[in-house]
Amino acid sequence: MDRASQRADLTHLEQFVATRVGVEGYVEPRTTVTETTILLVAADGEWTRRRIDGPDVARKLSKDLTIPVYDAQVTGYPQRMRDWSARQQRKL
Repeated sequence: MDRASQRADLTHLEQFVATRVGVEGYVEPRTTVTETTILLVAADGEWTRRRIDGPDVARKLSKDLTIPVYDAQVTGYPQRMRDWSARQQRKL
């Protein structure tokens, strides 16, 4: 298994939300390779992903940060995230 989440992961997520507009959370389930993760996507499509200690912790964090949270397996990911990633690729 991959490593569990650490305080640095939570700090990064908190800072991402504090410095971006319109952030939403997408909880990604644990796999055989990776622990549960949360993907945060800002209004402009910029995104970040970090490990989190389970879906309940992800939902609590989202509530504490007052951002909406979705189950990535149910909703999928927003198009703006893919668009942002494509723009980043073109910059390389």
